[in-house]
Amino acid sequence: MKIAVWILGDQLDQKQAALQSCSHLDNVPVIFIESLHHVQARPYHRQKLVLVWSAMRHFAEELRRLKYAVTYKIAEDFTAPLQEWIKINQITELRVMTPNDRPFTHMIQNLELPCKITLIPNNHFLWSQAEFTDWAKARKRLLMEDFYREGRRRFQILMEQDKPLGGQWNLDKENRQPPKGKLNTPSAQWFEPDEITLDVITKVNSLSVATYGEVESFGWGINHTQALQVLDWFIEHRLKHFGPYQDAMVTGEETMWHALLSPYLNIGLLRPIDVIQAAQQAYQQQQLPLNSVEGFIRQVLGWREYMHGIYHYVDADYPDKNWFNHTQPLPEFFWTGKTKMNCLHQVLKQVQKTGYAHHIQRLMVLSNFALIAGLSPQEVENWFHAAFIDAYDWVMQTNVIGMGLFADGGILASKPYAASANYINKMSDYCKSCVYNYKERTGENACPFNFFYWNFLERHRDKLQNQGRMSFILKNLDKMSPQELHSIREQSQAWHKYSRK
Repeated sequence: MKIAVWILGDQLDQKQAALQSCSHLDNVPVIFIESLHHVQARPYHRQKLVLVWSAMRHFAEELRRLKYAVTYKIAEDFTAPLQEWIKINQITELRVMTPNDRPFTHMIQNLELPCKITLIPNNHFLWSQAEFTDWAKARKRLLMEDFYREGRRRFQILMEQDKPLGGQWNLDKENRQPPKGKLNTPSAQWFEPDEITLDVITKVNSLSVATYGEVESFGWGINHTQALQVLDWFIEHRLKHFGPYQDAMVTGEETMWHALLSPYLNIGLLRPIDVIQAAQQAYQQQQLPLNSVEGFIRQVLGWREYMHGIYHYVDADYPDKNWFNHTQPLPEFFWTGKTKMNCLHQVLKQVQKTGYAHHIQRLMVLSNFALIAGLSPQEVENWFHAAFIDAYDWVMQTNVIGMGLFADGGILASKPYAASANYINKMSDYCKSCVYNYKERTGENACPFNFFYWNFLERHRDKLQNQGRMSFILKNLDKMSPQELHSIREQSQAWHKYSRK
């Protein structure tokens, strides 16, 4: 009997479950495969391809130094190289850590290989799928806040016995400050590409398949050591002031005080417990502000774990949800960044350049616009999946379909995150340099966020009436004249007709 391991591009961790299951064996055959067919599913960001393929190649070298029998294949698909490798090495059992993405799991289960395939339960999250299901099935509501508190108790993070440190579970109210004056943001930790990465950049630039974004400025870490450096840099230079301005958006400030750790967490270069414990240790040893530390830990221990759990808990038709029946096509400017709306232009050009935008740029600019403009949830999710360096099926289904677009009707979020230009003006400086007036709802200078917002509320008033605090907001429609509401409807319709030209 000969056991071997297939390592996927988002499982680049020596402690990953399939490798761990073979820790008692010597010279375990391991295979990595760069599949050209797999990257044709959508026009992925070039920096995403470089990150994953370079990290795979670096991890393969790491395992070779640890005496694994590593094979690295670059092929059209997965099946042919797997079949050949299995036969040559006389492998009787192929072990794979269960993928986070359900479509990839189904693909593996349907492979026709000349040996047994064993899926080893994924260990890249604090909560297993079974543990999340046990938590969820006994509850009438699946609120992230409830889940987060249970996680704090279970893993004893920022706790004094059974009570939260400071007496409060959530300090988010202290973390919503708008940007004021000179913020003096710290620099980010970037890296010069090494020879392996430069080779991958050359390969990505030569691909004949459709891709997106720029690759020239690639500076992401590509191994565990560099990922740890980014974590240490965040703890030392950014965590102290992370909290207050984590929702703020400033022109030219691509990363603010954000951690930039999600790409590394999502491919296995960092483990969530190590990130959480590093932040907690910094709080204990350096007396960092609790609101900053708690706000950051909530993103990893709360939001990330919750989104992964929900993804595997909901029904298989979740990706097709469209509660508002929104069908407008995705505007071309999502791909080009060419739009007169400065907030969208700034964020989209940033995504083109780096493959990254922080959570408020994603939620309250990109997703907010898509929601109130009535864009197809499936087209929007596909764009997010293609455009972001940390995007995977499990990430974007719940974050876009659920959180951003409320297309699941409230399975995940308590209310739609819809807002007019007033929010963007409050939390950013984007409106100051925009051709549109953030105060106007109709007319030539009216910001599209305004007429789309009010049109969205009017069109879906019946559905929104019982969602969260929406009934209070909906009463503002009664204060608007029939003539203004008619103008809002007409301007919304005209914008869509013009944008298709």
